[in-house]
Amino acid sequence: MAQSRLKFLLRRTRRRRIRRIAKGRIHVQAGFNNIIVTVTDPQGRVLSSSSAGNCRLRSKRKGTPFAGEAVAAHALSSVVMNRAEVMIKGPGVGRDPALRAIDRRIRIIFVKDITAFPHNGCRPPQKRRL
Repeated sequence: MAQSRLKFLLRRTRRRRIRRIAKGRIHVQAGFNNIIVTVTDPQGRVLSSSSAGNCRLRSKRKGTPFAGEAVAAHALSSVVMNRAEVMIKGPGVGRDPALRAIDRRIRIIFVKDITAFPHNGCRPPQKRRL
């Protein structure tokens, strides 16, 4: 009984591992309902990630500018790096605050918008006939 309790306590008090790299990439995916920030090394291996739900923001607050700032700060809390490339995707309002939060902690090499948009895309729906 005492041994299982000890395992439970050790599991709960485990510290977050801080990873140190010289250069990395930060991917910001900002939708209308949520924002996700992922920190990777230059090869693309994920070091840390966070979303508005991880930061205990619920429902309407997940798509706000405050959420963008909070998520970026939370994702960068377990990674120490000198400079980063930032890739931003999506039309959400949390894009700019997330970028500002990243800029406060890390020197940004470049920012690239990788939002997908159709080059003429799918056929539109048929006109309504009344």
